[in-house]
Amino acid sequence: MRHAFRSVRAATRTSLGLVALLAVGACAKKDTGATDSARAADSAAAATPAPASAPAPAPATLNDAQIAHVAVTANSIDSTAGALAKQKGASKAVKDFGQTMVTDHGKVNKQAVALATKLKLTPEDNDVSKSLKSAADSNMTTLQGKTGAAFDSAYIDHEVAYHQAVLDALDKTLIPGAQNAELKDLLTKVRPAVAAHLDRAKQVQAGLGKK
Repeated sequence: MRHAFRSVRAATRTSLGLVALLAVGACAKKDTGATDSARAADSAAAATPAPASAPAPAPATLNDAQIAHVAVTANSIDSTAGALAKQKGASKAVKDFGQTMVTDHGKVNKQAVALATKLKLTPEDNDVSKSLKSAADSNMTTLQGKTGAAFDSAYIDHEVAYHQAVLDALDKTLIPGAQNAELKDLLTKVRPAVAAHLDRAKQVQAGLGKK
């Protein structure tokens, strides 16, 4: 049980971090119209230590090239984790779910790359992508150290939290933030699949809990 609780807490921290990073990007959209005096005021405020309860400053708004990179990174991460689940999963449900992640996210990445090529849009690395990659590396290290039922539990707990975070990011930042109509359309079409993955991950999670 302690391992399960730790897995849930770790997955929750990952999802909250992802949502925070992606969601705050939208907060910076109206900053470009700031006056010189407002910028000066912001600089003065930045020089003053903020109280512990103050929110972190919002990063720069994600442009289409950065949104494309986030999408490709997120899909690649889940494909890689799915391949590991297919290899190390103890239950058929986990192995099957892992295979679905490899297949579905692989298809989406091909579509994203094809669209980027068509639009002559080079996916641009950014802080969100880097944070996603860093969290994924940490999760893979954790999963590599687990076997059997402990692996299954840790993997599926993370998948539930991860897909919820990606779904929130699509709704709150990526879809509304995309400027190109075709990129926005692709993200919108991907959303139902992410929601379906979340529902299936929850079903697998519930099944493992009954054992």
